Amino acid sequence: MAKSHPEGEAFRYMENAKGLLKAASIEDDFYIDKKPVREAFGTAYLAILEAINEALIKRGFTEKQLPKSVDGYRAALQKHLSIHNGKLLREFGNLYDSLHIAGYYRGLLRNVNVVKEELKSADRFIKRLLH
Repeated sequence: MAKSHPEGEAFRYMENAKGLLKAASIEDDFYIDKKPVREAFGTAYLAILEAINEALIKRGFTEKQLPKSVDGYRAALQKHLSIHNGKLLREFGNLYDSLHIAGYYRGLLRNVNVVKEELKSADRFIKRLLH
């Protein structure tokens, strides 16, 4: 059985994302091998989805009612989680573009400072959503 994180799965995923980068080699402020960087971005994006799931479950959603697509996550954020904080939806869109598309899917982000900033942004989003 997998070890759970005391604060929830989203935080566990974020720790895993950061751990993937620790062993990655750096040269001239760039990660040399893009594979661990892409994996870290993919895992950080999953952390965001887990955070949204956790927030929705706290609001009474069942596992079956959780979103199944990025559009479903956008709709759920807008309808159930952004009521008092309209920035959440915009932040989710930005994180989707940077983490999932540019970082994971296309593997375009390898600058150490950019990678760390994107992971910090994901962390902030998760904390805002769950605390």
